[in-house]
Amino acid sequence: MLGIVGGSGLYDLPGLSGVRRERVRTPFGDPSDAIVLGRVGEQEIAFIARHGAGHRFSPSEVPYRANLHALKQLGATRVVSVSAVGSMKEQIAPGHLVLPTQYIDRTVARPRTFFGDGIVAHVAFADPVCPQLHQHLNAACFAAGATAHSRGTYLCIEGPQFSTRAESELYRSWNVDVIGMTAMPEAKLAREAELCYATVALATDYDCWHPRHDAVTVAQVIETMHKNVALAREVIRNAVLGLGRLGERVCACARALDSAVMTAPAQIPPAARERLALLLGDRFKA
Repeated sequence: MLGIVGGSGLYDLPGLSGVRRERVRTPFGDPSDAIVLGRVGEQEIAFIARHGAGHRFSPSEVPYRANLHALKQLGATRVVSVSAVGSMKEQIAPGHLVLPTQYIDRTVARPRTFFGDGIVAHVAFADPVCPQLHQHLNAACFAAGATAHSRGTYLCIEGPQFSTRAESELYRSWNVDVIGMTAMPEAKLAREAELCYATVALATDYDCWHPRHDAVTVAQVIETMHKNVALAREVIRNAVLGLGRLGERVCACARALDSAVMTAPAQIPPAARERLALLLGDRFKA
């Protein structure tokens, strides 16, 4: 199953059949909304609206842990994240797509791990995007005729406010490509859950650094997002239809916890074992 995290507009995929909604409970609370399940061809997919129906949750309030745990509970092994971003480079124009390969986390107020409370894990995160899934999405963008940038760094800020001009110029000095508010801790949690993860970033504006463009506004973001939704749907549809060509997962994502848990099995509290049973599997028996 392919998990998709993004806006509700992505649900309207051409050829989507057998649509149903399922409420999922997790050890980390309720997800943002009911999961929308369906099929495109032979491929089963699961959507979740990151901000909930009607965009109720701010970036800081999104239950990232519950969302990813719910997708894993339903059988997802790969997750595509779709999100709006601001462009930090001239060549990435509003309406372009970016497939980031790196992230910088500047969030400060979000739970960013499934672990803790008696169990410690340190997953490798040097290369946060699944290389197989990234390459697959790049091909899906090409097939959709999208102007897509196949590499880049996504800077994730806490929000919900947009940047000041001084902050925008500082971030540009770091040579980041896009700025957004939702990729973190989503990508980190996906790695802890051993889910392949990649982002399709939809550039909606030039943040506030560009001298020939007005400072970003909600109206501007929404207008460009509406134009991008149809393109994003086509990219996702192409990715879903071609998913069978990916075959078995041979990436490191699927084994991220094999050497990450530091706590001795005998010292893991029963409550932690129960909370993390889906993630731990049978590898860390006492």
